[in-house]
Formats: sequence, C-alpha cells, structure tokens
Amino acid sequence: MLQQTQVVTVKPYFKKFIKKYPTLKSIQDASEDEILTLWSGLGFYKRARNIFRTKEIIHSEHKGRFPKTFEEIIKLPGIGKSTAGAIMSIAHQIPTPILDGNVKRILQRYFSDDKNILSEKELWNLSLSVSNATNSNLYTQGIMDIGATVCTPQNPECSQCPLSANCNSAFLKVEAKKSKKMTDLKTINMKLSLFVADQEILLRKIDDQEIWKGLWSLPYTNESTSKVRNYNIEKIKHRLSHRILEIDINLKKVTKKFIPKNNFQYQWVKVSDVENIALPKPIKKVIKNHGKENPL
Repeated sequence: MLQQTQVVTVKPYFKKFIKKYPTLKSIQDASEDEILTLWSGLGFYKRARNIFRTKEIIHSEHKGRFPKTFEEIIKLPGIGKSTAGAIMSIAHQIPTPILDGNVKRILQRYFSDDKNILSEKELWNLSLSVSNATNSNLYTQGIMDIGATVCTPQNPECSQCPLSANCNSAFLKVEAKKSKKMTDLKTINMKLSLFVADQEILLRKIDDQEIWKGLWSLPYTNESTSKVRNYNIEKIKHRLSHRILEIDINLKKVTKKFIPKNNFQYQWVKVSDVENIALPKPIKKVIKNHGKENPL
C-alpha cells in the first residue's frame, strides 16, 4: 500500500484490510473482487490485483507459507528488489539492501549532493555497502523513517538528523523540484451512464483498460441502445498520478432492468450496497451523492 502512497493516506485502508485478512490463511479464499473492494479509493489498483495473484502463488507453490529467500520473494507479483530487500531485512532479519525513494535521497545527499547525481547502480552499491548492519531490521526501518520524516524532499531537518555530522549535503539549500502541472498530463475523456431501475443501478466490470482494471464502474454511454432520455448530472475532473480523467455522467431512468448485449460483465446493485462493491472513488462518490439528493 505504501508504494507511491503516503503513510497518512494508507493508515485507514491498512487497518481495515488487516482486520479482514490478518493472516495468509484468512486471505486464502478471498476473491479478487473482495480484495479490490477493500482497496477502493486508494488508487493504483494493480497493487491489489498483485496481492490476489501473490496469495494464489503462495498457497499453490509454497504451501501457504510466505517464502524466506530473496530469490523466491522477488518472483512474487508486485515485489521488486527494494521491497524484497525490506522483507528480508525487517521480517527475516537478514541484511539485504533496499532502495526506495527515501533511501535513494539519503544516500544521494549523504555520499554526494543534489548536483552530482549518482546513478541507480552506484546507489544500489552504496545501499549494499551500508546494509550489513548487526540489527538489519532496525537499520532498514530506521533509514526509511529518516527519509520520510527528517531527510524530506523539501526543507530537510538537518539539525535533527543523526547522519548530519558526516553528510555531504547537510545544511545545504535544497532546490525545490517542480511538480507536473495538470496541463502537462495526458487527458482521457469518458462518457458514462448511470442507469437506474427500481432502486438499483447498472454496473460494468472493467477489463478493457488499465486505469481501473478489475473494478466495477458505470457502463460507457455507447454500450446501450437505450432510447431513454439523458439527464447530465455530473462532470468530473479527476487527477491521477500521470493523467487527468474528464468524465461526463448521464442519468438514465429505465422501467425495466436489462443487460447490454456484448462480452462485458454486468450486474444490477442497490445504491445502498455500493460501499461493498469495488468501485473507483469518484464513481462511488457520484452514485452516493446522487442517491442522497435524488432518492432512487
């Protein structure tokens, strides 16, 4: 969950997830839908799909036990060198280098400065050289925490840093890095329909695009030949990390439930049940808000 997402955002999702699935055994029979539902609103849904794939592999190939070697761990979906290193160091207490964003920044500043940029290979070698600590779990957790709370991207607290005495960048001015403007991001346009029939709405499983793959959403407007009059109820501009979604949503009230004739998967659900469905955050918000303002 912490991949590309801040701790403060992750906390409530992690607590809910670990309460539902505290052990590998408890998640053994979970469906991808059930895992995605707990992830709904957190974004980067490929991580949730990787959890499903990983738990399937663990139960089929590792007898339900999480692997204990770096070589086995890195083969699991969604786990790269740095995450595998963190698991080896913290969970198994075997010194293994890590290189997440926070650690990269610390090594870059400590051994060089923000102007002489070290290569990825140089940073991995430096991480390896300092990771052979007596208490690898404490070292690994410590260097990640320093990066997250002290050696921050902007305005690092050098006076509070235990590494500042020998750091090549201590107390130097850090130049602010420009974030991508919304105008620099690719825009994707969507036209969706909110079909309503007898207190229920029509949802479609997303399996034809990567943004929300595996989740449920509203059908695209052109997926139905329904001649029912449209009422435009919402225009959404939703920013993701690397693109902008511009979504037009039309309300279509129908007297009889139907299923569009194509190869996609659909289901009719009660508005009161959307909280238990794996829906993208902006879509879930539209459905709930419209249900409050206009009881279906």
